[in-house]
Amino acid sequence: MSYAFDTTDIVLSVVKIAVVLLALLNVVPIMVWVERRGSALIQDRPGPNRVGPFGLLQSFADALKFILKEDIIPAGAHKWIYTLAPTFGLLPALTTIAVVPWGRKFFIEEREFLGRTLFEGGRWFEPVIVNVNVGILIVFALASLGVYGIVAAGWASNNKYSMFGAIRASAQMISYELALTLAAVSVLLAAGSLRLTDVVWQQSGTFRLFDTIPIPAWNAFSPAMWIAFVVFVVAGFAETNRLPFDFAEAEAELVAGYHTEYSSMKFALFFMAEYMAMTTMSALIVTLFLGGWDIPWYNEPPTFLGFILSVAAFVAKVALLLFVFVWVRWTIPRLKYDILMRLGWKVFLPLAFLNIVIVAAFIAMRWL
Repeated sequence: MSYAFDTTDIVLSVVKIAVVLLALLNVVPIMVWVERRGSALIQDRPGPNRVGPFGLLQSFADALKFILKEDIIPAGAHKWIYTLAPTFGLLPALTTIAVVPWGRKFFIEEREFLGRTLFEGGRWFEPVIVNVNVGILIVFALASLGVYGIVAAGWASNNKYSMFGAIRASAQMISYELALTLAAVSVLLAAGSLRLTDVVWQQSGTFRLFDTIPIPAWNAFSPAMWIAFVVFVVAGFAETNRLPFDFAEAEAELVAGYHTEYSSMKFALFFMAEYMAMTTMSALIVTLFLGGWDIPWYNEPPTFLGFILSVAAFVAKVALLLFVFVWVRWTIPRLKYDILMRLGWKVFLPLAFLNIVIVAAFIAMRWL
């Protein structure tokens, strides 16, 4: 193995990390604009329309405002935990995306550049930062750490409203993590692997509905797994603290919940974490249930063009789900907290268990 080979592998890894990080960071201002303009359209009002054409630069104006604001730490707060809490909330959203495949792999042929051989012997480029055989376990292990940032922020703020929000969030996230994980188990049973790339490949192709209509072989369309899809999507809303499950920051009851005492860039980090978590959850839903980068009725060749088309398909699916997050927020009112917990423990958890039994039966009958 030559030095050029090692260097090229490192460069490709750095490129993949940079692409994913830039995409996540750019999603935040884009989604802030979509959220504000989308809510305005739904409520029949203008929305942001002053800073830039159609208000496109409003998000950057908001970011500048956060940077210039004074950073205030409450007198009774635990300074170190109060300061670190936003980082605890941001890291899970940044790290879980590392195992999600966002395109189809393609072969890079050996090339000469400035007298050096690049991609010696050729190489497969796989658009996933870490393609490990326990990918889904890493996702759930890292995602479960997000509750620590919220609880730390609520406790360290020395504010009763912040503490109430943190307690609500911890109970909510732990409750719905069970349904979320069990819904994913159905997908893993069908794929026979914990590797997310294998899950995507298992959904490629089509199946025939009533022996006539070709349907994409995505898990969301499978007769055995549509229940898991519904449970996973609803639990995903609860995990990301989005309406109708935003009890951690219910403004009408808790001022602003766990980040009541936060200002300046610390508050902005919580803001970023929410939209990054939305993006990661959308990418995970696409990977597990909507075919990942698969394009229906089209067999992408392992070329650069096939890679570009698969990435475009993946991004389009994630963008559609992000719009659904916004749409639901401004359409469905917040539930009562007792209804939230009853849904989690008495409805979605039993449904997730039931779906595992259904999928196991389909596999035993060789229908999957």
